[in-house]
Formats: sequence, structure tokens, C-alpha cells
Amino acid sequence: MLDDFLTRALIAGIGLALVTGPTGCFIVWRRLAYFGETMAHSALLGVALAILIDLNLAVGIFAVAATVVLAMFYLERRDTLPTDTLLGLLSHGGLALGLVILSFFPGMRLNLHALLFGDLLAVSRVDLAVIWIGGVLALAVLRWIWRPLLATTVSADMASVAGLRPDRARLIFGILLAAVIAAAIKIVGVLLIVALLIIPAATVRRFSSSPEGMAAGAAAAGVLAVAAGLLASAGLDTPSGPSIVVAALALFIVTRFGHRRPR
Repeated sequence: MLDDFLTRALIAGIGLALVTGPTGCFIVWRRLAYFGETMAHSALLGVALAILIDLNLAVGIFAVAATVVLAMFYLERRDTLPTDTLLGLLSHGGLALGLVILSFFPGMRLNLHALLFGDLLAVSRVDLAVIWIGGVLALAVLRWIWRPLLATTVSADMASVAGLRPDRARLIFGILLAAVIAAAIKIVGVLLIVALLIIPAATVRRFSSSPEGMAAGAAAAGVLAVAAGLLASAGLDTPSGPSIVVAALALFIVTRFGHRRPR
């Protein structure tokens, strides 16, 4: 029988995968991987500010990630620098600033390894409730903006003409992504969260006949990666977060080279 902590880890990982799969599809479709990396790197600044003003870490991470989203939208509208340059400034600037602030707390007992790579085996029952309740809300929001966001992905101009308000959909998706990253940091960490968003979606992309089918397939691939990664982590005594990402990568490789399209 599975240990209690391993059972909690599995339930938490499945809850996260059910959200990161559909969310990651839009990151793949819209080529937002660097945008996701920027928000993930800003998580370290969120941790530093949370410690500085005595906030819950998840709240601090979400606040900073959401601020990055708003800053990005504002700077894009000013059209002063290319988008990738803005993302680079925000990503590395936020990461460096977070490390500088944390250096002022030398006596703070902070598990930096868990922050960077996750600590799924330390998930509590409260964390489970947050992940699953938050996941249901996140999926409800994603369903609400699904049509305008999908139309924007195909053509922002056509979405505007159809009255779907693409800018609002993009902004809501950015805030939603900030919330997902804040919830996922404890599980896979700052450096691996974007991999869990991208790899399952990329794995099922070539097999999917519709956007909805790809979203469901990405969620299923994420759940499979979580289960396989946790089993490998328990059997080989390897870190849980990296093990999950390696399992997702292995699944991608198998499906990529083990399946050939008919001619």
C-alpha cells in the first residue's frame, strides 16, 4: 500500500496536471514558452517579497507574477522594445532582484532546492485542498475564455471583428497562468513548472484532431507523467519534481519517434 505522503503527492500531482495540460496547450499554440519562463523566474522575487512583508509564499508569488503580466501588457502597448527583449528584462531582472533581497536574510531557513525543483512529497492536506479547489476554479475560467482565446490564437484581428475582446482574454489568461504557477511551485519548483506546462501539450499535439481533444490529451499525458515520475522517485530515491519532468520528456520521446504518420 502506498505511504500516506506518497498518496498525497499523487493526488496533488494529478490535480495539477489536469490544469497544466489544457493551460499548456495555449502556451504551445501561442508560442508563449518564454513568457511562461519569465513568470516562473519572477516567482523568486515573489518569495523574497513574501518573506520581507510576512505573506504566504503562494500569495506573494501570485502577486508578483500577476504584476509581471500587467507590466508586460503595458509595455507592449507602448511599443518601445521587441517583446522578447521585454521578457528578457523582466525575467532576469526579477530573478536577480529576488536573489538580492533573499541575501539580506542570511539566517532565514529557506529550502532553496525545494523552491527551485519542488518538493511534492511534502504536500499537506491543506495544499491538496488549495490545488484541487483552485484547479476547478482555474478550469472554469479557462472554459469561460476558451472561445475568445482560441479565436485570438488563430487571428487577433478576426477575434476583434467578431467582438470577442481578444485583449481581455489574453489578460485573463495571463493572470490565470500566474495563479497556476503560484500553485505549482511547491510541486515542481521555479525551474521546472514551464516544462510541465509545455511537454504534455507538445506530446499529444500531433495526435489531436481538435483543440479540445488536445487539451484533454495533454491533461492525460500530464497525469501519466506524474504517476510514472512519482513511482520512479520512490523506487530510485530521486527528486520528485525532476523525476516527473523526466517522465514527461520520456513520454514525449516515445510518442515522437515511436509513431510515424501515414503517408
